[in-house]
Amino acid sequence: MRENWKLETQAVQGEYWPSNAQPRVLPIVQSTTYRYDTCEELAKVFDLEQDTCMYTRLSNPTTDAFEKKMALMEGGVAAIATSSGMAATTLAILNIAKAGDSILASSTIYGGSFTLFTGTFKDLGIEVIVFDPLLSYEEIIALAKPNTKCIFGETIGNPLVNVIDFEKFSKVSKTLDIPFIVDNTFATAALCKPLELGAHIVVYSSSKYIDGHAQALGGVIVDGGNFNWDNGKFPGLVEPDVTYHGVSYVRDFGKAAFITKCRAQLMRNMGMTPSPFNSYLMNLGSETLHLRMERHSENALVMAKYLKNHPMVSWVKYPGLEDNEYYSLAEKYLPKGASGVLTFGVKGGRDAGRKFINALKLVALVTHVADVRSCVLQPASTTHRQLSDEELVACGVSADMIRFSVGIENTEDLIADFEQAFEKCK
Repeated sequence: MRENWKLETQAVQGEYWPSNAQPRVLPIVQSTTYRYDTCEELAKVFDLEQDTCMYTRLSNPTTDAFEKKMALMEGGVAAIATSSGMAATTLAILNIAKAGDSILASSTIYGGSFTLFTGTFKDLGIEVIVFDPLLSYEEIIALAKPNTKCIFGETIGNPLVNVIDFEKFSKVSKTLDIPFIVDNTFATAALCKPLELGAHIVVYSSSKYIDGHAQALGGVIVDGGNFNWDNGKFPGLVEPDVTYHGVSYVRDFGKAAFITKCRAQLMRNMGMTPSPFNSYLMNLGSETLHLRMERHSENALVMAKYLKNHPMVSWVKYPGLEDNEYYSLAEKYLPKGASGVLTFGVKGGRDAGRKFINALKLVALVTHVADVRSCVLQPASTTHRQLSDEELVACGVSADMIRFSVGIENTEDLIADFEQAFEKCK
């Protein structure tokens, strides 16, 4: 029944179901461990025969409810929460790729993900083949190798705010018989359902719109349960796991093989676990996700149109604008709104942009994005600071770019703040 509810109902009601006289609101279970009556019963948990909590590094009642809600809203079979969005991306890749393997990754991804892929993964022996998402299907296919294990992209790129072509990425995935992993952080399930568009795994920085209030770090991986892991390319999911008495994740857990392996192996061994309190905050924030995403998208479009017509603005990029190069893709894949992030440049370049940012009073300069409060950032000197000039170009980050995360305030107040800041830049 819950699978048939609309997302708005799922966000508010799922996935915590108290019994008689229990708390109506999801409680914080602030405990590292859980009591069992017999050794035999606890042994079943360690053997993956019983799905109950035994240690919070692996599972926790508060986190479990949040994970189930995320899977429900995305239309997946299971989910695992992590300590951050970077942790989610890391575990999603390491769950299927090892030294000697390669992955395909869109160049227009978050700067932290870019350096993770091209730095840390390179040190681990995993080759990352970075490509322009505007390349044709044939050109992307030509980049793949026999050891390529996935194709990765962001629904809405950070900070380029480009929209990926799900149809093309999905076609590449099918041709190569590899999973399509999508970072859906900026869109969320309220605006886009990647699993319905050909994706197999969805990752999140839930620190952003899911939490929505800049209070807690967290990440999520959602398993679509819609990829055939028994195709000869992913022996780690098929062959017996000696650390769990020979369990085969595909044989024993079916559609939930990916997420079960991720929890049983990687989370167990690496411990990228969210605190119960953070899971509580993520769940609480997600209850108003649908309302906030609607307002974020409305406000962003208003601000994009305002900036587009401002004499001190050299350019504006927002996929909701009709003249934007990604407008048709946004219409196709984001019909409910193009989210709340846009980019623009102030005439006069990087220095003029800094003066503008320094003059803002209502809109804050913070190293964050995608919450209820409006904020700005200059990516080239902050989030993408470690990238070379060539890498900045590949990511679509210009020196004068200002990333504007539009909150849910009144747009008249936001415009007034921008106007006084522009005046000080003249």
